[in-house]
This record gives sequence, structure tokens and C-alpha cells, in this order.
Amino acid sequence: MQDQHGDLLEMARQWNDEGRGVAICTVVATWGSSPRPPGAQLVVDDEGRFMGSVSGGCIEGAVIREALAVIGQGGTRVLDFGVSDQQAWNVGLACGGKIQVFVERLDNSQSHSE
Repeated sequence: MQDQHGDLLEMARQWNDEGRGVAICTVVATWGSSPRPPGAQLVVDDEGRFMGSVSGGCIEGAVIREALAVIGQGGTRVLDFGVSDQQAWNVGLACGGKIQVFVERLDNSQSHSE
């Protein structure tokens, strides 16, 4: 049985093979109460379709917007959301914790390496 991370990465590879731009978003750190643990992932394509979750919904919209920017512009981003951060309240992270999400674009050359 394949785990959820494997399923998400396989979907990212499939989307990439279809010629879509793809970003992988991964929770890399949490502090205090957070909806998803480190390692949780969200994959996003260049049209805003997504699978997975990095927050149970509370910051997904902001992460998807950043993923679309990474797909279009390249590079990587580290996103920080926390209860004391006004952005966290704006996007709905009111759980009392902090979450850090790493966003990277999947390049065609990465999806075909062995």
C-alpha cells in the first residue's frame, strides 16, 4: 500500500509529465498547536489544482498563491505563519501555533531522474 506522500509525489510527477507546471509544498517545522505535522505535503499545478494539505485548510489559499508564484518565477520560498503574525489571522491560522512551509517547483529534469 502506497502512503499519502507517495501518492502526492506520484501525482506531481504525472502532472509534470503532462507538461503542467508543478510546485510541492512541504511542512518543514511546527511549533505549539498546528493542524498538520512536519512532512505533510500539498502539490499544486499551474492552474491552481491541488492535492494534499499543509494545514487542514486554514492557510491553504495563501500557500497555493505562493506555489503559483514559484511555478511562474522559479526559485523556492519558505513561508512562516504563526498566531502572532497578522498574516496568519488574515488566512485563518488561529490554532495558537506556528507552521513553516517550504515551496519548490518541480522541474521536468527532476521528474525523470532515476
